[in-house]
Amino acid sequence: MFKPFQTAAVLGAGVMGAQIAAHLANAGLTVHLLDLPAPSGDKNALVEGAFKKALKLSPPIFFTEKTAQRVILGNYEEHFDRLAQVDWVIEAVVENLSIKQQLMARVEKTIREATVVSTNTSGLSIAAIGQGRSLAFRQRFLGTHFFNPPRYLKLLELIPTVDTDPKILEQMQQFGRMYLGKGVVIAQDTPNFIANRIGIFVTMLGLNGLTKQGYSIEEIDTLMGVLVGRPKSAIFRTADLVGLDTLIYVAENLYPALPQDECRETFHIPDLMRKLVETGSLGAKAGQGFYKKVQGEILSLNPQTFVYESAKPLNLGNLDAITKLPLAERLQKLYHHKGRAGEFFRYATLTTLAYSANRIPEIAASPVEIDRAMRWGFGWELGPFELWDVLGFEAVLTDLHKAGFALPPWVESMQQKKVTGFYQKHQVYLPEQHYHPLEILRDEIHLETIKAISQSTLWHNAEAALLDIGDGVVLYEFRSKANTLSTQVIDGLGEALDWLETHDYRGMVIGNEGSNFCVGINLAEVGKIVQMENLNPFNHSHRAIAKLLTQFQTLVQRIHYFHKPIVAAIQGRVLGGGCELAMACPHVVADAETYIGLVELGVGLIPAGGGLMRLARWAAGRAATDTPADILPFLKRVFETIGMAKVSSSAYEGIELGFLPATTQVVINGDRRLYAAKQEVLCLDHLGYIPPSRNPIPVLGQPARAMLEHMAYILHQGGYISDYDRALADRLAYVLTGGNLTAPAQVDDDYLLTLERENFLPLVDAPKTKERMLHMLKTKKPLRN
Repeated sequence: MFKPFQTAAVLGAGVMGAQIAAHLANAGLTVHLLDLPAPSGDKNALVEGAFKKALKLSPPIFFTEKTAQRVILGNYEEHFDRLAQVDWVIEAVVENLSIKQQLMARVEKTIREATVVSTNTSGLSIAAIGQGRSLAFRQRFLGTHFFNPPRYLKLLELIPTVDTDPKILEQMQQFGRMYLGKGVVIAQDTPNFIANRIGIFVTMLGLNGLTKQGYSIEEIDTLMGVLVGRPKSAIFRTADLVGLDTLIYVAENLYPALPQDECRETFHIPDLMRKLVETGSLGAKAGQGFYKKVQGEILSLNPQTFVYESAKPLNLGNLDAITKLPLAERLQKLYHHKGRAGEFFRYATLTTLAYSANRIPEIAASPVEIDRAMRWGFGWELGPFELWDVLGFEAVLTDLHKAGFALPPWVESMQQKKVTGFYQKHQVYLPEQHYHPLEILRDEIHLETIKAISQSTLWHNAEAALLDIGDGVVLYEFRSKANTLSTQVIDGLGEALDWLETHDYRGMVIGNEGSNFCVGINLAEVGKIVQMENLNPFNHSHRAIAKLLTQFQTLVQRIHYFHKPIVAAIQGRVLGGGCELAMACPHVVADAETYIGLVELGVGLIPAGGGLMRLARWAAGRAATDTPADILPFLKRVFETIGMAKVSSSAYEGIELGFLPATTQVVINGDRRLYAAKQEVLCLDHLGYIPPSRNPIPVLGQPARAMLEHMAYILHQGGYISDYDRALADRLAYVLTGGNLTAPAQVDDDYLLTLERENFLPLVDAPKTKERMLHMLKTKKPLRN
């Protein structure tokens, strides 16, 4: 195990340099961000301006506002000597070989002997950038290609040269995975490395479909987007986001650099692209590219007239039945589709698969590097070789032969050896014509692997399961749609606790491997319950909803005070009831990319699963004393956070907002989350677990309630919230301050839980709440009516 870096310097404060510096700061490093000195006045003016611009980026590049304090700004003239004190120097200046070489000469004269140096070039030769430097320097030099935005895109391509010390490469692999949260692939020192080489090629295939095959922009984006397991932005929205001028620059660099590439002509820039750039239609940054938003409508470019028009109906046949299938079935159905949709998908798929196969070992040593690069860098659910396996190795190979594609000998030999796929039993087929085991990382737990073990499922229903993850630890897994809190999930969690109570196990992890831990209560299910109750003319009390709410409150309290450790392993969106479930767990392991909040006001409700009770306790706990004057500022913050349905931008901000305990273990690499949660259970058990104490909660009574209501009044008068928002805010204030108490008092959990229920249930049947719930179900967006 190598000692992790503690300090770094990033040279170049442009879009990528500033964001790389931010992510290193997110990882806990002290970072020096340097750029050219300003020609006059304050020599830090350029770097300060660039950094201020980066701070305004959305989504945010820092985990919290305080994290930005770890970045120290400077310029090359006054502060270059700081490089002598850092562990790692990253060059991220303009893509000009001569400039990079000159900068490296200066870096070599300044740094310590042990400092690692890397370049973030996206296309220049790594060896050429290090040319002229000493062997000792080149042994500590390599390419580190981050993807934009570095905080959010998982891929990190490491590109060693022939001189790079293998130990340095191993150190960078470990640091990238453990401390930066990256999926690391090793790329060859070839133009655009792995992901951009394949990604730009696929983009050009989409352009060919538009300019040469008669498909519309919307049709191409449909056939190369979510339908086939790729991002919604697909080809043309992605091109607009990247910038059409940037795409042209990359493609123009690739074309002359690939004289031996059998598909070199594919990288030829269509006249359409050049004309768009010449007229200033550069994409999102110019307000128009292939798409243009006009008065809320997304228009697309007519490539013949260069006029932006409303989207025309897709001429792809009926794809509705395909879209609802699991991805593997979707891909198979589309591949065999008889119409225009199938024709283009087969063309794009076969061309991509043949191109990818021919890039090994040119750009990567094996299929797994290419597959991971496309998944982690471009958001594909399946890489090219994984897709090939899903469609059927033999069938695709036959189609490739029929279409006249030339394939490398190692792929042709697979048929002769009767190999049925690139992946088999956690092995990958290599160009050396044999299977090789994929690395099994000991600090990761993957539920697919757990489920493959006989008798690992201890209990299950249709939407949840209890799994044995080893060493006396069980895991409760959500399997509901979008990981919502359905009745089966809630019932199942109660049964899981019953099971844990009667079996000799150490504790439980609550977690799953979805993109989101839990987006809250199943609104559609709640709506049906309300509808059924409304059909009964004698029912005016919403007994079924009241029963479900009481059941959930009882459940979260049982979790909080359970006699064995229960750890929530959370990631992605953790909203509403999902947030309350996480808050109930005394111990949490969170992916750094956790977006947690109580958003009930967006659907016309208030939190009622213990969230208000726990935040009232949190506000009192943050105060220096139990006096109202000390507690009130924190209670105001809670009131504003819930009232505005604020969601944290990271796990660290979730801690600051009170949604997560201060003891939360945050992992920057989400793949390690379930393992870390299991270790937390074992550690708590070994120490002799004691559940939280049932301490009383100080509440502030009517004087504080009046202050909170006045805050809502000011916002209402200013037009920031609606009449109904204000009515909901008054209910929040009522619960948080203890109801009708005329003075500060100490209350127990049940007192506040009762207030939550009493103020939640009348809202269920309110017309404006119904409008909000229906709007959320239809649009996935909140309505402020």
